[in-house]
Amino acid sequence: MELFEHQADPTINLLPYDGTVNYYGKIFTGDEAVSYFETLFKKTAWKNDEVLMFGKRIVTKRKIAWYADDEMDYTYSKIKKTAVVWYPELLKLKNLVEDITGEKFNSCLLNLYHDGTEGMGYHSDAEDDLLQNSAIASLSLGAARKFVFKHKVTKEKLDFILENGSLMVMKGETQKHWLHSLPPSKKVQTSRINLTFRSRKPVI
Repeated sequence: MELFEHQADPTINLLPYDGTVNYYGKIFTGDEAVSYFETLFKKTAWKNDEVLMFGKRIVTKRKIAWYADDEMDYTYSKIKKTAVVWYPELLKLKNLVEDITGEKFNSCLLNLYHDGTEGMGYHSDAEDDLLQNSAIASLSLGAARKFVFKHKVTKEKLDFILENGSLMVMKGETQKHWLHSLPPSKKVQTSRINLTFRSRKPVI
């Protein structure tokens, strides 16, 4: 089931049950989106992602970076890492997303997909160090990509296109009940940067 491609109404919940997803559509002009993409591509401290699969450490082609209010530790893909403090342009984007959504965030995971051969399998963003049921705002820059939700019990699937310069928010019990993925696509020849702004538990 394809939810949308061009229409966007952030007051509508795109999930039929067990969670809330709101899509704001494009929040930048084409030129603004290109400018932010180029800045993030150049200034972000990109590293190849490392994940543990069946006890083995796997290095991905996809690159990631973590930024936060301070150099907090976090666990992602079963590997402990440390965030880098925001640089000015990224902090500006965080503040903008907070103003638009009314949510507050203290960290951000950035993903760099070089082309459509790089994607992300089904997963939920439910790490122990995230605040329970807190909002996750997903900002997309660059190539438009298909994004798929799959319910953990019913297996119902919902797929749609995340456009260049668009913003989506997942909140409530979405991560508890739904998986999501970014399927690979040989048709996509250009790069995409995705920013997921999050609220992590304070370090005590």
